[in-house]
Amino acid sequence: MKVEDFDMFCTMLKQRSGLVLTKDKAYLLESRLMPVARKWNLKTLDELAATVRARKDETLLKDITEAMTTNESSFFRDQKPFDQFKQVVLPALLESRATKKSIRIWSAACSSGQEAYSLAMMLSEDNARLAGWRIEIVGTDLSSEMVEKSRAGIYTQFEVQRGLAITMLVKYFKQVGDKWQLSPQIRQMATFREYNLLTDLSPLGQFDVVFCRNVLIYFDQPTKTKVLEAIAKQMPPDGVLYLGGAETVLGITDKFKPMDGQRGLYILA
Repeated sequence: MKVEDFDMFCTMLKQRSGLVLTKDKAYLLESRLMPVARKWNLKTLDELAATVRARKDETLLKDITEAMTTNESSFFRDQKPFDQFKQVVLPALLESRATKKSIRIWSAACSSGQEAYSLAMMLSEDNARLAGWRIEIVGTDLSSEMVEKSRAGIYTQFEVQRGLAITMLVKYFKQVGDKWQLSPQIRQMATFREYNLLTDLSPLGQFDVVFCRNVLIYFDQPTKTKVLEAIAKQMPPDGVLYLGGAETVLGITDKFKPMDGQRGLYILA
């Protein structure tokens, strides 16, 4: 790939998704964009780059952006955040929200929906304690394809084997051909929509808990700061933010601080 084409794609991707690609990732750009080129009846990445420059077609730009964003997820991924939610976060919310009996949870960059649905299954298991409560789980992702997959709640054998206990599979899924579909009961607990973290977040409303795990690692520091400070505006004073194990707010923003004794959990400063 020509250097000027690589630079053009990198600039476009950073503007549209926050994704930062270094030159050693040129192979990734090539491997993921060739299928896009073929879809648009183009033979090479040179032709793809020339088409982008000539047409500025929004559908094409969206295809390129979605091809480059990483869609990695699994049910109960890393487990500890879910244990923390059950043992620390939820009890505190049930106490502080006892009057209004309402909790909103956001799964940001939700990929194919497993994080949001893991929370839905956990909360369903606790339905006796949550009787009369309104629990809203919102999943958002840049990719329209991932949002559609999340809404369908259909997963492969491989996907349900990753992190999902067999008891949960039997209780909440139905086999459809060689795949598994979540029950309507769980699917209706979560809503999904296409949304870009780099845009104005205010239309999403306020969230008591935000899961934004393993997203910031793809951004440069100014973009991380921008996203975290935008998220802070969407949270009440006692809201809780989840980041991935390799992520931190330290040195990035003063809007959040680590929660005492809870790795990966942050509260408003």
